[in-house]
Amino acid sequence: MAKSEATDLRELLRVPPGGPLDLGTYDPRATPAGPRNKAAGRAAVTALGPELAGLQERLFAAATAGDRRRLLLVLQGMDTSGKGGTVKHVVKLFDPSGCRIRSFKSPTDEERRHHFLWRIGKQLPQSGEIGVFDRSHYEDVLVVRVRGLVPREVWSRRYDEINRFEESLAADGVTLVKCFLHISREEQRRRLLARLDNPAKRWKFDPVDIDERRYWAAYREAYAEALALCNPDHAPWYIVPGDRKWYRDWAVSRLLLEHLTELDPRYPPPSYDVDGCRARLLGERVKGRRRAG
Repeated sequence: MAKSEATDLRELLRVPPGGPLDLGTYDPRATPAGPRNKAAGRAAVTALGPELAGLQERLFAAATAGDRRRLLLVLQGMDTSGKGGTVKHVVKLFDPSGCRIRSFKSPTDEERRHHFLWRIGKQLPQSGEIGVFDRSHYEDVLVVRVRGLVPREVWSRRYDEINRFEESLAADGVTLVKCFLHISREEQRRRLLARLDNPAKRWKFDPVDIDERRYWAAYREAYAEALALCNPDHAPWYIVPGDRKWYRDWAVSRLLLEHLTELDPRYPPPSYDVDGCRARLLGERVKGRRRAG
């Protein structure tokens, strides 16, 4: 078995529990335990597809017999960090009928009238499903903090609310896989320029993205605190180096595989007589031949 396959990526990428977090010590271009290059990385993601699809099918099948377990992938990161790209390249490995994908933009007027977790609770995966959040409830301790949209006393107590919320999810059978897609400021600049230089990508560009770069340090501080304060064993954070897109996709795919493998969902035993049903179907063929004769 290759080194990258033998290594538990959860151990390498997990945010260390306890204490403050310095994102400056994490290299966005690193490739911990990853394939040797881009071509190998893309091939490795494709190779993971059948195993991931098989585990998803078993998870879905188990739900038909009352297994309440499901998985929720939470993707967070700076603008252009690749949340949408991860959804595109990783989630395609699964059967879309068993996935629930939700992108959280600025809250609507109705959503603002409710508790900040209200809209999140409405989009959770059902038993047997794999859910994917492109942004999530963490926006309410990130954007609102950096841009001063709510007072400090409001967003600061949300860490505890998030922890209680995620604890309740874990107790109800939700496996949380929380990935912070970590890119450098220079890589973000390159990706924004690439959008401007490609007419087919300009629709994804917003001049506000340039203004947001002024708050880079503030966002880094907000992310570091959120990752450190909301990092229990039942819902840990993983820092996925994101400057290399191929590594990002491989790492998230590998994390999903490790979690699903640990869940080890099983096909439920049939509630009917297999041999009896088989005999009946075979009997139909025999009777059909007799009638034809």
